[in-house]
Amino acid sequence: MRVLVATDGSRCAGVAVDLVAGLRWPVDTVLHVVEVVPSGVSVFGGPWPPMTPVDTSSIDLDMREQAGRNLQAAADRLAEAGCTVETSAISGRAGDAIVSLAEQVEADIIVVGSRGHGTIETMLLGSVSSEILDHAHVPVLVARSHTIERVVFAWDGSERAQAALPALTEWGLFEAAHVDVLSVADAQPPWWVKAGLVSDETAAETYHAAAEPSRQQHEEMAGHMAKELRTAGLDATPETREGDPAEIIVAFAEAHEDDLIVLGSHGRTGLRRLLMGGVARNVLLHAHCSVLLAR
Repeated sequence: MRVLVATDGSRCAGVAVDLVAGLRWPVDTVLHVVEVVPSGVSVFGGPWPPMTPVDTSSIDLDMREQAGRNLQAAADRLAEAGCTVETSAISGRAGDAIVSLAEQVEADIIVVGSRGHGTIETMLLGSVSSEILDHAHVPVLVARSHTIERVVFAWDGSERAQAALPALTEWGLFEAAHVDVLSVADAQPPWWVKAGLVSDETAAETYHAAAEPSRQQHEEMAGHMAKELRTAGLDATPETREGDPAEIIVAFAEAHEDDLIVLGSHGRTGLRRLLMGGVARNVLLHAHCSVLLAR
């Protein structure tokens, strides 16, 4: 297994390194640590040159030296995992460079912190983590916790959710964790019922009765998946809820003090994904814990 771990020396990147160091990776795993060193205009956070002349060669040298120290510190920490550790310092835009390197080294997963150092440009355009999630072709683990003992697997029976299943059943990373299989039925009344615009009370009753098959279907899906995970050797429990899927997943994870949410993504990218939102993106933005997102 090949794991690409992105660092930048920040506290959040340190959380990602600690999490990787504590997981039970297969014996032949290679942990490839990368730091992206900004170059050219990206050093100044935008397309505008500095107001006064700047010795960029000196800045580049200082940043590369700091990147070397960050990489060495991460490599020393990851050596405790008993895996082969490789390091790279590369130039470019962080999101693009990390996705490109992941393809080059044939990584099976990318691990990043929830936020890096960044600039105002990062806040306006979205974090490096979000950019990697938009474009990566492999699962991405956004680390917000140092350990993983409790996992929420968001399951709706879809092809995108199926894509996240191997992380639980094949990788062996979460064998000691408890897994809650959470299936959320989006069976809330439409706005015109909740707003009281329908005078006939039977309309709401009719809607709730029509939504009952959906509730039963999600209960069955959660039960079947929990059984499948138990067959694979995991400690799994089925759970079902009703409401907005992203809100319910985040609230459930927080209430149960879970360390990781595992879910699939539609694979939408760029502006279309931003405009359309999506469960995966909303979970990533609001979860208090780590998130593993698979396409």
